[in-house]
Amino acid sequence: MRREQKVSAAVVKRLPKYYRYLNMIASKGIIRVSSQELSNITGLTASQIRQDLNHFGGFGQQGYGYNVEELSGEIEKIIGINKNYNAIVIGIGNIGQAITQYSGFKDSSFKIIGLFDKAPKMVGKKVAGVEIRKADTLEDFLKKNDVNIAILAVPSKEAQDICDVLVEHNVKGIWNFAPVDLKLPNDVILENVHLDESLYTLTFYMNNPKDYPGVK
Repeated sequence: MRREQKVSAAVVKRLPKYYRYLNMIASKGIIRVSSQELSNITGLTASQIRQDLNHFGGFGQQGYGYNVEELSGEIEKIIGINKNYNAIVIGIGNIGQAITQYSGFKDSSFKIIGLFDKAPKMVGKKVAGVEIRKADTLEDFLKKNDVNIAILAVPSKEAQDICDVLVEHNVKGIWNFAPVDLKLPNDVILENVHLDESLYTLTFYMNNPKDYPGVK
């Protein structure tokens, strides 16, 4: 289905939540679910759920609801996780190691094929079965391998230079854990995970609970 309008960032952020809950209820043997039942599970309104899904087509039937397995499969296609992605991690400190060892990668469409770090003591070690390479071998690795996603867990002062190398070698997705705003061309997709911003958001809502979206 061709969409005439862009989907808002808020809708995109909610899609993985729907996917996660659909898989959860599917594991319990539930075959169909209504928008109201999804509302009770997710905390979003039934109207919001229907509006979000209607951006991508009519998946439900009035009086029946949604087929859980079919809707989960459709959301897989919408998000793009019905495809396989080769990923690398640059910076194998605490955050880089935690990402590499994340159990969710094992059964997903994301495969980590390379790890890079500039610390000599790290080179040659393995994390989750993947050997850590010298940082200065990154460019040669990119020439020889098809890398779709790069995960950055490096100091902020190094991040932009590394990104420039990634862009030069046609890496189209960057998941950035470095506390810096990167400058990238429009055809490279950037997703920032700034831990301090997330923490500050938490403390704001702790001190201003009336503003918290979860409070009705």
